[in-house]
Amino acid sequence: MAASTTLNAQNLEALGAPRLAALLVELATGDAQAKRRLRLELASASGSGGVADQVRKRLASIGKARSAIDWRKVRAFAADLETQRRAIVEHVAPHDPLEAFDLLWRLLALAGPVYDRSNDGSGAIAAVFGATRSALAPLAAGARLSIETLVDRVFDGVCANDYGQYDGLIALLAEPLGEAGLAKLRARFEVLAKAPPQRPADRERRVIGFGLDGPLYADALATRRHASTVQDALTEIADALGDIDGFIAQHPPRTRDNPLIAAQIAERLLGAGRGAQAMAALDLAAATRHKGGHWPDWDRMRIATLEALDRNADAQAERWALFAATLDAGYLRDHLKRLPDFEDFEAERRAVAHARGFASVHHALHFLLEWPDLEAAAMLVLARTGEIDGDRYELLTPAADTLATRHPLAATLLLRAMIDFALVRARHKRYGHAARHLESCEHLARRIENFGDHPDHPAYVALLKSGHARKTGFWRA
Repeated sequence: MAASTTLNAQNLEALGAPRLAALLVELATGDAQAKRRLRLELASASGSGGVADQVRKRLASIGKARSAIDWRKVRAFAADLETQRRAIVEHVAPHDPLEAFDLLWRLLALAGPVYDRSNDGSGAIAAVFGATRSALAPLAAGARLSIETLVDRVFDGVCANDYGQYDGLIALLAEPLGEAGLAKLRARFEVLAKAPPQRPADRERRVIGFGLDGPLYADALATRRHASTVQDALTEIADALGDIDGFIAQHPPRTRDNPLIAAQIAERLLGAGRGAQAMAALDLAAATRHKGGHWPDWDRMRIATLEALDRNADAQAERWALFAATLDAGYLRDHLKRLPDFEDFEAERRAVAHARGFASVHHALHFLLEWPDLEAAAMLVLARTGEIDGDRYELLTPAADTLATRHPLAATLLLRAMIDFALVRARHKRYGHAARHLESCEHLARRIENFGDHPDHPAYVALLKSGHARKTGFWRA
């Protein structure tokens, strides 16, 4: 049974309503956030209208404020915004979805003035705006907004998306917009496309910075933003309508050799059963892909398209090639599970052998530990000790822990690599860790029968003392 002083709902209820009310008033004194929360709760007791009024007043107050929100105040401010969002969703929406939708929209509209006076390095404020945006879709249907009103809202939001607060808005509201609404929205953006910002006279152009090509002008930036807004919106609308050719049309031919764009086009074509066209789209970017870089979506779509075209042997070859180049375990698993019985065992052995000879010993060690093949990981460490970088503590520390039980010598060599790095580079902040690693080496040494070409533990400690005797921060740690 919980002690009577344990803070839980049951024990607090025993204090009785009058005492709890007094305590709440006392605790809220001097705490504006607590006061606002209590007012919202009081307002909810009289119906959603009271809550809506309280929220509207608070949002108006936030919109008018001009004081800076420094990093120390960001979380408290984000908590205030979240309180307003929850009040809208939990208290207003069940009774008046139209009012709730409008209040959520007002909250999103605060992003500009809020970000202008804050530094949201933690992402706390952005998270509230993201949750607010996500809450719009469930309310849109219940709010019974006219198509014209919803189109106006979405159009205005996308055009005002200076801080990402309206990201993905078209996709979120595609269902309540319906085909008719999406068609109207597309028409609005097509009209906007024909009305780019006008370039002012040279003497009136405003310089906002300088780049490698010279001055950066405000009007040039506005023109690029206008074009990007229109293209992104028309692309999202085409996607929402399932208009694959419309989606493709939003990507000029000069951009289709980009593997990311090619993969996006191929994914939609393949989903529509247009496999040959999907492969053609991927082929346009093949030269760029093979120059290097990390293009996982292109690789994924190429394999999927090969399979859709019944080119299974080619798909298998692609999986193996990608594994061989990256040691990505996902490609290897997909390759193995498509092999006949017994062939997968031999292929796995070949994959492990390939990993042990991989150019990056750290990449190889990570793969072998995750696969897992601890025997091969230990053999890798023993064979390539000289290549191990003791600065890679984020890999070596868990690797040593994993290998310690069955492969104490390999674990010891990893720990020694980190110790040596810390001492040779005089990384004072790591001396405490290095000292603990040395203690671990001492314990592991009791289970090592043969150190091979490596010094045993007493000899290793002697080497450390002869080379780093003056580094007292390590020896005293």
